[in-house]
Order: sequence, then C-alpha cells, then structure tokens
Amino acid sequence: MAKIRGAIVVDTERCKGCELCMYNCPTQTIGMEHKVNSKGYHYAYMENPEACIGCTNCAVVCPDGVITVYKKKFEQ
Repeated sequence: MAKIRGAIVVDTERCKGCELCMYNCPTQTIGMEHKVNSKGYHYAYMENPEACIGCTNCAVVCPDGVITVYKKKFEQ
C-alpha cells in the first residue's frame, strides 16, 4: 500500500516569521529558522520533514502565500 508524504517549500525572502504555519501544523513539521532573511525575519522551514503528511494547513493559513506544498506517494 502506498503512503502519502508531503514536503513544503518556503519562499524565505518573503516569509515574515508570523509562525501561523508552525502552530497550525498537526504533525509539528515546521519550525522557525535561527537565521534571518534579508528583511531581518526568522523564517519557516521543515524541521521534521519525515513527519509531513501534505495536509496543506500551513499554506492555507499563511497570510503572505509563501508556502507551497507537494505530495508524493511512497511504496512501503
């Protein structure tokens, strides 16, 4: 049976670090990077990539639309 895994891509230069994506992730996949972007904001990244299920909650709640979610099937 195939298992669905997700992955996110964050436009780090446009992310303002509001953390809405992090708090709305049901699997605690997203964290905030300790580095800052050119505007001085800490930005979101995949802290636990193996936990991502591709639910798109992060992309839906992002006020700036900087998150893209991908889904991929993996055979077990």
